[in-house]
Amino acid sequence: MPSEPQFHRLFIALAVPAGVKSEIQKVQNELVELLPKNAVRWTHSEHFHLTLRFLGNVAAGRTHELIEKLRAGCDGFLPLRLRAECIGFFPERGYPRVLWIAVIDKTQQLARFQKAVQDAALEFTAEAPEKAFTGHITLGRAKQVRRKEADTLANFAGRKSRQVFGEWIASGVELLRSDLLPDGARHTVLTTIPLGGIQIDEITSNHIYMSRTKR
Repeated sequence: MPSEPQFHRLFIALAVPAGVKSEIQKVQNELVELLPKNAVRWTHSEHFHLTLRFLGNVAAGRTHELIEKLRAGCDGFLPLRLRAECIGFFPERGYPRVLWIAVIDKTQQLARFQKAVQDAALEFTAEAPEKAFTGHITLGRAKQVRRKEADTLANFAGRKSRQVFGEWIASGVELLRSDLLPDGARHTVLTTIPLGGIQIDEITSNHIYMSRTKR
């Protein structure tokens, strides 16, 4: 019988509804057709999420303590009204290494919420804290992007600069375990912490307004 692991590879994220994932996958498929086959390692659509904090390896015995810290850190925050729109890259200049969809919130609380989550999890990770948070959903990570591909991406992003992929209400934050397997990562939700002191099933988190262009 295999022994229990001493550490879990964890991260904290906001879930993305299926309808929004579907709209993002459409633009991802367009990019797949535009770029060489091995230029980008694409994110599977089931792994589309808004990462708030990657923790890396956390002692398995401290998971419950981490959850309680996160619960306290999230106290006082209401559900977030989020919108996925346009395409961006890291870094902003030069050859892109990460391709992503921007996520913004109408109430301007997302950055403050991310900071609260980051502070709550500080003692559980050796990962350096983010100095400047940009809400995003990762489309893929570049492997072989040259000048031609970089120009193609810039032109494509320009054409999609007014594209909105969906809007939704994030009613809870998830703590996930990421298991690295031969065929890719498997993500398991360990717990969902509700925002605003409500139960997750008390509101509909999938308020989606399908892909459109900003007026």
